[in-house]
Parts: sequence; C-alpha cells; structure tokens
Amino acid sequence: MMVWQSFSDFIDMGGRGAFVWGSYGLSFLLMAAELWLLRSRRKQSIRRLCQLQQLEQQKD
Repeated sequence: MMVWQSFSDFIDMGGRGAFVWGSYGLSFLLMAAELWLLRSRRKQSIRRLCQLQQLEQQKD
C-alpha cells in the first residue's frame, strides 16, 4: 500500500508518475477518438442512406 505525504508525491507515484498518468492520458485520448469516429461514421451512414432513398424515389 502506498501512502502519499503530499499531492506532488501522489502525482509522482513513486517515480512512475509519467508512465501512470501518460497511460491514463493516452487511454482517454483513444476513447475520445473512438467516440468521434463512431459519430462521424454514423453521420456518413445516415447521409448515404438518405442519398440511396432519394435515388430509389427518383426511379419510381
């Protein structure tokens, strides 16, 4: 069990802070990127479906 005497000790994480906080940061960045990509692909799919629907209506 680690006991930190100050906030800076907590951030330092016994000399491993850069790895720990960097890992958290990278994980957050990748999750945000995944959400952004999902949203953009959803919008693209909806646009494509609307285009296909319009083409189908023009045929009739």
